[in-house]
Amino acid sequence: MRLYWRQTRRGQRLVIGDEDQESEQEIGGVRETKSGFDAFAKTFGYEPGRSEKGIPTMDEAKAFVESFRPWELYEGTEGIELEATVLPFEA
Repeated sequence: MRLYWRQTRRGQRLVIGDEDQESEQEIGGVRETKSGFDAFAKTFGYEPGRSEKGIPTMDEAKAFVESFRPWELYEGTEGIELEATVLPFEA
């Protein structure tokens, strides 16, 4: 199991996936807007505090998402470490 950020057209998505990258699950994301960055961390219920708009920097927005540790909602992610490299955009 892998945990990594993947580049998108307007931001980045936090993803868990298997080693061969055939199966990916988006668990959070950051999107650039005119007023800063919007960030969200996925959940299985209604938790409005897991998203925020207008965060000043990409790094702060990513830290916001990571602070919720959304990967812990999935089995097999115990002890998983976030990869340092952001994977490139895939069309």
